[in-house]
Amino acid sequence: MTAGARNYLVVTASYWGFTLTDGALRMLVLLHFFKLGYSPFTLAFLFLLYEFAGIVANLWGGWLAVRFGIPRMLMAGQLLQVAGLTMLSAVEPGWPAAMAVAWVVAAQGIAGLAKDFTKTASKSAIKATSGEGAGQLFKLVAWFTGSKNAMKGIGFFVGGLLLETLGFRGALWLLAALIAAILVIGALSLPVELGKAKASRTMKELFAKSSGVNLLAAARIFLFGARDVWFVVGLPVFLYANGWTFALVGAFLAAWTIVYGFVQAIAPRLVKRSPDGLSREVPEARTWSFALVAIPAALAALLAVDDLPYPDLVVCAGLVLFGLPFAVNSSLHSYLILAYAGSEKAAEDVGFYYAANAAGRLAGTLLSGLLYQGGGMTGCLAGSAAMLAVCWAITLMLPTNRPLAATANQSV
Repeated sequence: MTAGARNYLVVTASYWGFTLTDGALRMLVLLHFFKLGYSPFTLAFLFLLYEFAGIVANLWGGWLAVRFGIPRMLMAGQLLQVAGLTMLSAVEPGWPAAMAVAWVVAAQGIAGLAKDFTKTASKSAIKATSGEGAGQLFKLVAWFTGSKNAMKGIGFFVGGLLLETLGFRGALWLLAALIAAILVIGALSLPVELGKAKASRTMKELFAKSSGVNLLAAARIFLFGARDVWFVVGLPVFLYANGWTFALVGAFLAAWTIVYGFVQAIAPRLVKRSPDGLSREVPEARTWSFALVAIPAALAALLAVDDLPYPDLVVCAGLVLFGLPFAVNSSLHSYLILAYAGSEKAAEDVGFYYAANAAGRLAGTLLSGLLYQGGGMTGCLAGSAAMLAVCWAITLMLPTNRPLAATANQSV
């Protein structure tokens, strides 16, 4: 096994473990505080700093990874996750509601920093190790991204199971111990200099991205905002209002996330490929984006019909249909950012892109609560369709050739 392949496997395994704990943490927080009587909108509020922290972590995490090396950033994210889990374990049921919410929001902010420091470092490592990967960048990205989301879905199940068996505090301690063990293994296995280069010296240089990176970042904001505008608050509350138990809602979302991850992993088989890695892939991104717009628009029209039978099942069926083009779009975008990224400062480009991803999630989370409150699930779906239309329009402007600095070792 080559050194590049070994490093890729170590990073992937580390990120799997981290993502499992991240999915488990989300379910632990949702279930535990739901049982304590928190409203759905308050539950969403608990995650706002988590999403906002992701913007900061991605933007500066990329610069720090270039400056200090990817392994150090990976370990920084893991240490922050241990700190966030430990902080959450200190919450007492007898605390006043305002104090508990503030404490959990702060702990979730730390977890948000942890997640996106780790994600930026991990996805940048793919770029750094793909030079010895026989030109299989798209396949490496798709497998990494898809398997990560499948692990997140498994984490939803693990979180519920641990809450039942170990309780809130015991579950958090076990997850913290798992992350600490993964940190030690990664520190002993990865070369310290991986991904290290001369970092940008000024803000102007840091934000001076290629047109491909900038446009793809803008498209990513609307793509993930369009998912979360109905997925984060609207969908769980809608299903619960239609008679579903919270456990059943969690199980459905977990199953959807696992299947979504599987589709992401096989996305290269569903996309037309080109020798240069862009001339066919960019048009494919446009096609899949256009196909995605129709699904929430059609669902919104159906829900507007009076006395629609089984609206919850209609929405769930729509979510299943939504998953295929969304997963392919997400996988294509994750590949394209590495195709557009510069060779020496790939971590900065990736961090900038995933900062946009976090901004989309933050906007989607806020709009999900607001649109559901104002227009129900129909309002959330209409908002999703509008955001996807903007995403598609942006993809029409994506360049089909990469910057000269990004051409090395990227043939697909």
